[in-house]
Amino acid sequence: MINKFFKAQTDDISVQIFRYIISGAAACAVDYSALFTFTQAFKVYYLTSAAIAFMLGAIVSYILNVVWVFDRRTFVDRRLEALIFFSIVIAGLFLNHYCIQFFTEAMKLHYLGSKIISIIVVSAVNFSARKYMLFR
Repeated sequence: MINKFFKAQTDDISVQIFRYIISGAAACAVDYSALFTFTQAFKVYYLTSAAIAFMLGAIVSYILNVVWVFDRRTFVDRRLEALIFFSIVIAGLFLNHYCIQFFTEAMKLHYLGSKIISIIVVSAVNFSARKYMLFR
């Protein structure tokens, strides 16, 4: 069972979702802690911090997705795969930006609370896009 969920290559969608959640949690930890650090410690504007933090999390996500979550690749050319992956990331970056801005400015949530909502929305969109565009 441990081998199936953590080590073995698999096309099983439930295992991929499990691994995606774990790798997403790692990327999320990088993203969220970087957002907090840049905004609080370095006094960077929260939306600028959010963009930088999102990209750091995306790099962690890319590495884990390629190495561990998805075993099948749609593209043999890794450069094309990375280009499409980061195109999805850019779309996610815009969605992240507008979610955080909307919930912070319009709904008056704290920016870290807005980030939690954004994480849920962007994660769902990203999984679907990555699964069906890159890692069939």
